[in-house]
Amino acid sequence: MGRLDRAADRGSSSSRTVSSSTASLVVTAADYDEAIRFYRDVLGLPEWAAFSSPEGLVTILDGGRATLELADPAHAEFVDAVEVGSRVAGHVRVAFEVDDVHTAMASVSEAPVQILAEPDAVRPGTRSTRVSKPLRAYS
Repeated sequence: MGRLDRAADRGSSSSRTVSSSTASLVVTAADYDEAIRFYRDVLGLPEWAAFSSPEGLVTILDGGRATLELADPAHAEFVDAVEVGSRVAGHVRVAFEVDDVHTAMASVSEAPVQILAEPDAVRPGTRSTRVSKPLRAYS
């Protein structure tokens, strides 16, 4: 599939752009400890900071560089069909690039997740796999 550049069609200009150096994904987890165990201990995302107060807890993990990928429902359905075989993702899908998908899957298989697709070459030079969110961490 080719890249479609519609910036010119929308009248985009450098004077109307917003610069961003980071992106944050904030996840509210009913089982905070299970979420920390999965993302930090199982996936291995390094802990950048952690804060505790009477108002609650927050841990910030370094997930690397982030992009915001916007897709219409038809494209989201296409990606799910290619990577999993059917529509499984909700309106948000989080993806991490790892050095070795098989090693990552071995770690993830010990966590309370459902493996939706085994590692497969869905694009030249890459291998992709899908798991569900940690089953006990979210209400």
